[in-house]
Parts: sequence; structure tokens; C-alpha cells
Amino acid sequence: MRGILEKYGTAIAGLALVCFFALAAPNFASSNNLLNIAKETSFLAIIAIGFTLALVTAELDLSVADVASLAAVVTGALVHTGQPVLLAIASGLGVGLLCGLVNGIAVTRLRVPSLIATLGMAAMARGFAFMLTDGVSYVGRWPAAFTDLARGKPLGFPILILWMLGVVLLALFLVKWTRTGARMTATGEAGESARLAGINIRAMKSVGLMLSGLCAGLAAVLLTSSLSSAAPNMAADYFLYAIAAVLLGMTMFNPGHANIPGTLVAALILKVLGNGLVLMGAPYYIQDIVLGFIIIASVAVSSAVLKKAAFKF
Repeated sequence: MRGILEKYGTAIAGLALVCFFALAAPNFASSNNLLNIAKETSFLAIIAIGFTLALVTAELDLSVADVASLAAVVTGALVHTGQPVLLAIASGLGVGLLCGLVNGIAVTRLRVPSLIATLGMAAMARGFAFMLTDGVSYVGRWPAAFTDLARGKPLGFPILILWMLGVVLLALFLVKWTRTGARMTATGEAGESARLAGINIRAMKSVGLMLSGLCAGLAAVLLTSSLSSAAPNMAADYFLYAIAAVLLGMTMFNPGHANIPGTLVAALILKVLGNGLVLMGAPYYIQDIVLGFIIIASVAVSSAVLKKAAFKF
């Protein structure tokens, strides 16, 4: 029972939260609301999974939200000015990938701690986003070929959820069943041993940060498509939520370690919590209080699990 609670306790608590809101919050259990929660989770989950891939290599990426905002601005500017949709999508993804590459170079070549390097990237991305837009938003009637990226419903099913599941499966496949994923995990869990075993830990850390940037770019493209607008700070709210999703995910399935299934379930729990509080009429600041508590509690639980595991050995 103790082992079950350690691995699945957070997920069980999330299920209990769903049951509570289904009984206490009006219209929470309606099919439309549940679909809205799943769609809203998509943006957060994609960004948080990128963060998770960086953390797997023992590096932080605190620039994900601002990089996503910059990628959204670049994508929106190109669509707004009538450029080909494929060019706009590729540019948004490219911005995220380039920012991740710069983070990787700063961390592995310049030996700047990822905490500092990615904070610097966040500031630069935010500055570039405001420079490109002069602080205004791109809004307009954009081509269906672009808006259908996030609003489409193939076979009646929201495509946003399919994007999220696709990213989850690809990330899970990378980490669990590829040589690169195994090397990324080894780099994060035992860097010196991985280096002595012949693994290029610099390359693995760079890959993790680049994938984090790419996920931020993808989330930006989908967010821009969904809202038909792009603003220089449109992804700012995802910063703390992405951190909370990753840390909360580390309390389940593989406690103490960043893992893809945990991040997905945690993102869903956070969106369920936010939606339920809104439907119950809770003040907006309650969400911030709860979010801060979740971040602190998640780190405390993960640290306790790691200490316990170390003590056993």
C-alpha cells in the first residue's frame, strides 16, 4: 500500500479532485466543459513536456514561456502579413529551436548554469517580442489553413488533444525506447559516470534544451492558431504552471524523477483545479496561492523520496 501511494498517490488525489468538482461545481462534469479542460491542458502539457526533457538531462529551462511568446509573435506577424502558412509555422518552430540551441551553447560551451542562461534568454526573448510588435497584438481574420491547426475537429475530435497526445507519445518513445533517450537519462542521473562511459554529455544537454525550445515553439504556433492573435506576452501565464506541472509530475509514477506521464497528469490536475475553482466562484488570487503551495509541496515530496532512496543504498 505504501508503494502504491508513493507512485500513484498524486494521481489518485487528482481523481478525487475531479469527483469533488463534479459534485460541487456547477456544469463541471458537462461534456463541453471536460473537452475545454482537455484542450486547455494541451498548451500547458506541450510546454511542460519540453521542460521535462530538459530536466531529464539535469538542466532547467526557465525561458519556455517567453520563448513561446516570441515564437507566437513571429508566427503571427508572418500570417498577419499574408505570408505562406507553412513558412509561418516553420518560423515559429525555428524560433523555439534556435532559442533552445543558444541555451545549449551557453550551458555546455560557455559553462553558464542553466538557471542563469535560460533566465537571460527569457529576458532577451521578451525584449525581442516587444521590439517586433511595439507592444501591440496581431489580430485578424487568418486563413483557415492556419486556424484549423488548433481549431480543427477531424472525425469530430478536437485536434488540439491529438497534438498533445502526439507530443506525449513521441517524448515517451524518445526517453524510454531510444539510445538518445537513454543517454539523456544517464546524463541527468549520473553525469560523471555517463561521461566516463563515453557519452557526450554536452550534446545530450543541448538536445534536451533544444527539444524544450521546440516544444515551446509548437505550443506557441497552436496557441496563436487557436486565438487568431499573437501578443508579446501571450504565454507569460504558462511559466509557473509549467514549472508546477513538472514538479508535481515528479511526485508520481517515478517519484523524485522528471517523467513524461507524470507531467501530463499533473498538467491535467492543474487545469482541473483552475477550472473547478472558477466554476465555484473562487477569487482569482486563490489559484496563485494554490499554485505556490503545489510548487513548494512537490519539491518537498520529491526531495523526501530521493533522500529515502539514497538512505536505502
